[in-house]
Amino acid sequence: MKQFLLCLLLFAWLSPAQAHKPSDSYLSIAVHGQQIAGQWDIALRDLDFAIGLDGNGDGELTWDEIRARHAAIAAYALQRLQMASAQGVCPLQVTEQLIDNHTDGAYNVLRFHGICPGAAPGSLSIGYTLFADLDPQHKGLLKLSSDGHTQTAIFDPDSPRQTLSLTAPSRLAQFGAYVKHGIWHIWIGYDHILFLLSLLLPAVLQTQQQGWGRTLRVRPRILASGLHSPDTTSLSTNFDFKAAFFDVLKVVTAFTLAHSITLTLASLSVISLPSRWVESAIAASVVLASLNNLFPLFRGRRPVAAFVFGLIHGFGFASVLLDLGLPQSSLVASLFGFNLGVEIGQLAIVAVFLPLAWLLRKTWFYRQLMTVGSLLIAIIAAIWLLERVADIKLISG
Repeated sequence: MKQFLLCLLLFAWLSPAQAHKPSDSYLSIAVHGQQIAGQWDIALRDLDFAIGLDGNGDGELTWDEIRARHAAIAAYALQRLQMASAQGVCPLQVTEQLIDNHTDGAYNVLRFHGICPGAAPGSLSIGYTLFADLDPQHKGLLKLSSDGHTQTAIFDPDSPRQTLSLTAPSRLAQFGAYVKHGIWHIWIGYDHILFLLSLLLPAVLQTQQQGWGRTLRVRPRILASGLHSPDTTSLSTNFDFKAAFFDVLKVVTAFTLAHSITLTLASLSVISLPSRWVESAIAASVVLASLNNLFPLFRGRRPVAAFVFGLIHGFGFASVLLDLGLPQSSLVASLFGFNLGVEIGQLAIVAVFLPLAWLLRKTWFYRQLMTVGSLLIAIIAAIWLLERVADIKLISG
């Protein structure tokens, strides 16, 4: 019964993690004098939930159904996006609607135009409340270009209005913005988190069973003398928190080095892989990492596995960075800031996980987490894998 309740608890936690990331929209704005030209990519699944796009209710959206709701989509979106200069409101008008595919599905693309009153604005105040009443986790990722300079911002229900200068942004502020993007991306990347946690779960147990340094070996003739075989724990000469810490450090360092390499190469367009391949491989890595807790697939080589699969995860990290765009004026600094943010977010997860895992390592709950939890993670990741390979949706939401 306890195992069943644990299964329900873990499944309830994992079931919302259906895609690579939760609800985001991508807002690109270019300002030329008084003129504003913009593009707003909004997930069709979110629009369908908010205003209803599936006319016949069959669970599949067609172009005719979406086109029939173009006016409603434009009205709904523009009611939740306001722009103003110091001279007054800059009215916006949708000029075109298209469909585009992102790594997590199809998006409706709104292209719009606006004119600010008076002279060319020195700053732009933007109010963003899309889905604020429906999804408190929704984020709007903004890329603002003006006079050859690019800057970014993140909107959410807690920060729905921001005023951005249209002069050249400071390199420090730009760097900080990309650090923030990196932290946010790792925290919403359920598949990245589950992969990392699956590799880290055995850390405290591996230390308990094997020790970090020399392990005492008991000769067979001593055991044959009638003495009881000693407990596995007593065979470890260096069983302590420090040993678990260094085991985690090796895994995290390998993962960091690997994804930093491919994140950089993909962001600079040196290497480009189809997004479905990348997302499918990430799901497969979660399956293998979780099954390793049930069967010795990696046989003590978890850092090697972390490095190999980290190369794939780096392409996944790069997908959101490519959507945001890298400012050419500070390309290296922005890339480094995003990668640093990913590491900060990752280390924050590890900082919470390791002390808790150490305290719980001898409990029934942790043993069940290793077995039942790892099995559930494998099942959820297998569903992701099938969805991404076949481009189908098995779990609604």
